[in-house]
Amino acid sequence: MHRHVPMMGRRSFIGLGLGGLAHLSGFGSLPTALAAAAAPSRPGGRAKQVLVIFEQGGVSQMDTWDPKPDAPTEHRSPFKPISTVVPGMQFTELLTKTAKVADKLTVVRCMTQPTPGIGDSHPKGSQYIFSGEAPGGPVERPDISSIVASIMGTPAEFLPSNILVPGTSEQAKESRVGFLPPGYAVFKTGGNLADPNWQVPNLGLMAAIAPERFQQRRDLLSNLDVGFAHGGDMKDVNAMQSLLQQAANMLTNPQTRAAFDLGRESEATRTRYGTGHRGQCYLLGRKLIESGVRFVTVDVREPRQSWVDGKSKFYDGGTNMNWDHHDDIYANGDTNHVPGSGPGAGRWGIQTWPMMGSTDQALSALIEDMDQRGLLAETLVCFVTEFGRTPKINNRRGRDHWTHSFSFAFAGAGVPGGQVVGSTDRDGGYITSSMAYTIEDYAATIYEKLGIDRAKPLHNAAGRPIILTPKGRPIPELFV
Repeated sequence: MHRHVPMMGRRSFIGLGLGGLAHLSGFGSLPTALAAAAAPSRPGGRAKQVLVIFEQGGVSQMDTWDPKPDAPTEHRSPFKPISTVVPGMQFTELLTKTAKVADKLTVVRCMTQPTPGIGDSHPKGSQYIFSGEAPGGPVERPDISSIVASIMGTPAEFLPSNILVPGTSEQAKESRVGFLPPGYAVFKTGGNLADPNWQVPNLGLMAAIAPERFQQRRDLLSNLDVGFAHGGDMKDVNAMQSLLQQAANMLTNPQTRAAFDLGRESEATRTRYGTGHRGQCYLLGRKLIESGVRFVTVDVREPRQSWVDGKSKFYDGGTNMNWDHHDDIYANGDTNHVPGSGPGAGRWGIQTWPMMGSTDQALSALIEDMDQRGLLAETLVCFVTEFGRTPKINNRRGRDHWTHSFSFAFAGAGVPGGQVVGSTDRDGGYITSSMAYTIEDYAATIYEKLGIDRAKPLHNAAGRPIILTPKGRPIPELFV
């Protein structure tokens, strides 16, 4: 049974003087006193870590992973199919760079989202991706990353188990810790990573107090009577002491700052990913995986003001550049020029640099870099979006939300490369293959890859057993 760690009593912090330490109880996972540091041994488990690239807003499948050159002219994507390095496997020309690493990818073209009411809501769709369960049930589900942190802990005790990069979009608030203790909440880095002065503000505490003074206060704390609400038992005491040790380790260990320091990367590497916000977020995702973080989610969009090659760049008209292209999806610049612009105004056209240009560069660099560093062998990489776009172009020259078919891409941790799973009709609107997979199946795949026994329940505060992804089944084509 999963146990909650009670809140530390006020007396426990007398003389400590470090509000940041209290914050750090939610900064990372609770320690191995409550979570196993290694995955259970299961036949499907090959991943030790997970990196999710969540491109929020609904990426158009027919403009990217699932080209449809035979669609009716009035609704056809203007972007031509191109060959990848895998014979017979095609993307559109918006993924020219990613086509060169297609031998590392499985593209699942038969994703679907059948739950009513969620396809009209980006917040619900985002929560669905984070948790792997349709929101609105009797129990608020935690993020997949929080569940993984609670079960597996972290191999790098100087870093959080689950991190969201950067966690600044309006959809980032849809991340949930649910019925788990707050220590399993995802840590958000914040900021614009293209800014030459970017740093994680929560790590500033390490520079605010001398190590000797910090150690003195730790010693004082260890001599105080640590009180727990509800008369906690020795397991609670041991868990809290372990938590304090982990928090102190994160405050003092230089590896913590190093893991977030993009300046340690060569200029060639930073340029390889793209020096804008998206490229640097993808790069930080790789750095955190390399540093031992168990579960990293990159949820990124270019801000209106960014930096390219160290110089300020202002994207005129760009106000919320996710993939919600209801308006003028193929604009050469911003999408604010359609009379009576609807909810898609404020993006740039899908082919522009802030959109697919930066994504193609960052994703291809990420896959190639992780492969060269040996990180793909034990890291599951998932490129996901909450739904797709309509096969028909609307009267605002855009494409609306579409849940009947869309595409995900996967790599690493035993995922076969150079593979396409599933098929759709000539418009890209409906699945024609015998297989169709849901977001619950995506979540089940992550758990299975990590070797987590989905039949073994977690428990909420009331002791009620909660089964992981009761409706989900691992996507079999992602397993050798």
